[in-house]
Amino acid sequence: MESPAIVLLGDGGVGKTTLIIQLCLNKFMDGYDPTIEDSYRKHLIIDDQPCILEILDTAGQEEYTALRDQWIREGEGFVLVYSITARATFERIERFRSQILRVKDTESMPIILVGNKADKVNEREVGKDEGIACARKMGCDFVETSAKTRLNVEAAYFNLIRAIMALREGDRKRPKERKRRCRIL
Repeated sequence: MESPAIVLLGDGGVGKTTLIIQLCLNKFMDGYDPTIEDSYRKHLIIDDQPCILEILDTAGQEEYTALRDQWIREGEGFVLVYSITARATFERIERFRSQILRVKDTESMPIILVGNKADKVNEREVGKDEGIACARKMGCDFVETSAKTRLNVEAAYFNLIRAIMALREGDRKRPKERKRRCRIL
């Protein structure tokens, strides 16, 4: 059974925890209670395959940046979350992606960019087209969600899980490099 590890990253107050609670418990938590670190498990069926999703919820506040490298090391896929009602959270997204690539020492990772709070259309500061353009630039998927109405919540996670599974499958199919031994005669 697959058990991908997903890490949610983004500024404080963008709705990372509410996206997780909506997926895992099918309910919306109103109010803001800052997270330092929490982990969740969710049993899912994705494309007829059972899966135990491991989700790490992280602090978005600047004072916890020292912990972020450790959280990134634990992840196989990443949900980068910003609020469509707060442009500053969108403008800092690229920093999270850069940190992921630096810590993982790679040029690409399974990432999905999520513009949360899509139900707050009258408070929108970041256009959907801007999210699409940012995701295209970063080479990742994009979706707007609403943890309040459950809009695209499952889609965000499922798309990321599929990307992780595809990467794992590619790793399994890739032939192992033979170790070369030097012989001295």
